[in-house]
Amino acid sequence: MPEQPRVRTTEGLVEGRRRLGNAVFRGIPYGRPPVGTLRFAAPAPPHPWDGTRQAAEFGPAAPLGDGNWLTLNVCTPDPGAAGLPVLVWIPGGGYLTADASDPMYDPSALAAAGIVVVSVNYRAGAEGFAFLDGAPPNRGFLDQLAALHWVRRNIASFGGDPARVTVAGQSSGAGSVAALLTMERARGLFRRAVAHSVPGLHCTPELAERTGAELAARLGTVPTARALSEVGPQRLSEELMALCADLPAHRESWGRLSHAGIAACPVVDGEILPETPWTALTGGRANGTELLVGHTRDEFRLFSVMTGRHGTFTGQDARTALDVFAPAPDGADAYRAAHPGATPEELLETVYSDALFRMPSLLLAGANTTAGGTSHLFEVALDGALGACHSLDVPLAFGTLDSPTGRQLVGDPPSPGAVAASRELQQAWIRFVTSGDPGWAPYTPDRRLTRVFDAGTRTAPYPEDASRRIWEDRPPAPFGLVRDGRIRS
Repeated sequence: MPEQPRVRTTEGLVEGRRRLGNAVFRGIPYGRPPVGTLRFAAPAPPHPWDGTRQAAEFGPAAPLGDGNWLTLNVCTPDPGAAGLPVLVWIPGGGYLTADASDPMYDPSALAAAGIVVVSVNYRAGAEGFAFLDGAPPNRGFLDQLAALHWVRRNIASFGGDPARVTVAGQSSGAGSVAALLTMERARGLFRRAVAHSVPGLHCTPELAERTGAELAARLGTVPTARALSEVGPQRLSEELMALCADLPAHRESWGRLSHAGIAACPVVDGEILPETPWTALTGGRANGTELLVGHTRDEFRLFSVMTGRHGTFTGQDARTALDVFAPAPDGADAYRAAHPGATPEELLETVYSDALFRMPSLLLAGANTTAGGTSHLFEVALDGALGACHSLDVPLAFGTLDSPTGRQLVGDPPSPGAVAASRELQQAWIRFVTSGDPGWAPYTPDRRLTRVFDAGTRTAPYPEDASRRIWEDRPPAPFGLVRDGRIRS
């Protein structure tokens, strides 16, 4: 039996496993378990160890397990190599969950193409994003920064080049990437970025404080790090999910957040995240980078199906969606004029897809270009089992069409067109991570060229142009409290 791969990190020796021709190391700590006095603290450096640490199993994802949540995984084609490009994957999950062990994220195909792939567990939900007295905000982002510092220190020992790091994510993982683009603390930790379906989800401190207080009140306590440290992680997570389900009861005061389905998201706190990524980039307070960014065509379809609402939306539902999420002051009328023959359901899905993911992604491409970066824009338009819905792009990019989620979203078996689109998108990733050029021309404000991944992939002007016109120069604003019928920012 061949000897298992071993690598010495700055904390100690790890022993992984060989899998599909790659060396795989799982559950490596990049920070101490955030338990006890560290429960809601910034991540602390991991303790070194003697001997050989077995790195064969994934670490637990918050809030499960023993609290050993700050771990990462490395898949490398050759630990003895030098200078290989590195992809750091930040899993998504609505800022409520983040699990790097999902089979949809299997890095085997990317590693076989010569890329060192790192996937990161970090604190999500209340553990990572509840706004609490005595705790730093945006702890999930601080965890990601700690993981990137670990990569900077250690990735050369796995064959990777610390100067060729691409940070990547989808959904809230892409929101994390967008935040990292503009964080002073992240400068120099990565060279390129990939962001799929960037969400426009941020809270003002005032609203975040109110949601944290409501969460604590439901548990019979106060919104402090000390008090909530007495509540078990699983219990805290269950109460947060219950609060998410009860968000409609807070529409009068919580406004747009109550329609977004989440009760804990990043807060524009003025320090860790001083402002939203869009304003930071367009305002010259952050430098642009090499960015691959895009979205799916039918982003909201996944959520309408998951909630059992697909096919049931009414005219009143569409009017509410327009009132809440169309950009003021004339966005609602602009949507109606742009889609005169749309059914209420079609109009609602368009507005939600735009507000939550499509326009934040498009506007990030433009903002990064304004800040001196190079943006490559894409849309996934392949018709899977739920149309071109949210998350369809992930199994396409990883080549994991046979994963449980891949089969649900892409189809089982996948069509020849889906296989072809997956091959195209994966090759775009490989080219971009390796060279910064995914294979089509960059996005510019005048041409707006977009790679459309479908059964017949093509490059064309941005396909959602009616929405682009409505949202032009209107970046997503943080969710704020509603007072006297007006949102306070």
